[in-house]
Amino acid sequence: MDKSRSRRHFIQDSALALTAAAAALNASTSRSAAADPTRARLKLGYDNFAVRAMKWKAEALIDYAEQLQVDSLFITDLDAFVSRETAALQELRRKATDKGIDIQLGTWSICPTSKTFRNNNGTAEEHLALGLRMARDLGSPVLRVILGSGEDRKTPGGIEARMADTVKVCQAMKSRATDYGVKIAVENHAGDMHSRELVTLVEAAGKDFVGVNIDPGNACWTLEDPLENLENLGPYTLTSSMRDSMVWEYPDGAKVQWTAMGEGVVDFKTYFKRFAELCPKAPVHIETISGFAREFPYLKPSMWQGFSGMRAADFSRFVALAKRGRPIEPNRSPNEQAEQSYQKGEIERSIRYCKTVLGLGLKT
Repeated sequence: MDKSRSRRHFIQDSALALTAAAAALNASTSRSAAADPTRARLKLGYDNFAVRAMKWKAEALIDYAEQLQVDSLFITDLDAFVSRETAALQELRRKATDKGIDIQLGTWSICPTSKTFRNNNGTAEEHLALGLRMARDLGSPVLRVILGSGEDRKTPGGIEARMADTVKVCQAMKSRATDYGVKIAVENHAGDMHSRELVTLVEAAGKDFVGVNIDPGNACWTLEDPLENLENLGPYTLTSSMRDSMVWEYPDGAKVQWTAMGEGVVDFKTYFKRFAELCPKAPVHIETISGFAREFPYLKPSMWQGFSGMRAADFSRFVALAKRGRPIEPNRSPNEQAEQSYQKGEIERSIRYCKTVLGLGLKT
């Protein structure tokens, strides 16, 4: 046998084997990436309330979305529009589309008996009808609404009565929402509804046209771990308003201070892996509201008024979250200009974190 020829064949065969192995590894890696929901990028955007101190109108908000290189802009305040007429809204839609930005729309309380309800847009039904029409004109597939706040838990009939009133308003506008192709996204807002209660509202109203605007920051205000909140609300989630939270213990219970993304105690790597599994079509809108802590003195019986439906297992997860956190200082802006800089710093830092650490967003 020609030994030199044998060695050449061995080397050639080995090279072919290595090439085949590398190809197989690359194919396996590609399959794993496709199967791993964290590799399928979620749309990233911001909620205009994050830069509320700027007092920008819709056109400036679109320009800022382009500057941030995000995919979506969540305008959650009807007062951000110079005009509510169809032609003007469609022009804004064209401007956003030209810049590669989706617009989603939101508004305030549609519960006529909530302490947060305002009648400056007419009755609750008239307010919802206006929002739905504006969403249609803007090309928004959703209209974010709220019930109210934690104060509604203490009203006659409790939060259950306020939920029933909200369901009636949604159902009164079902045909209009369906005709417009716009779904109503109810937020878990400012301690009004626990995630399990919000699921009850959506199911009662009709999940074919009503869903959820998920807010993990507000989850902490109903003494929930944001990851457990996601498990409950994810299957119903249409859109989102996001921020991180620092939670820590103090002698009477726990304190919650919202933070920029990545600066709190929430495990957002785990969160968004699950988010992509439960609601992959929902954009991630960052709504930083930072700088102050709220106390939850759960060791005092008086705090539990209106929380009769709380489950021990849910509460235990929140307590575990508080044990992992640490106290942080509040922010006190000395003037409007300082507050504007603070708010822009919070949202811009959050967007960078979401892109570089969490891998969110379609744009580099």
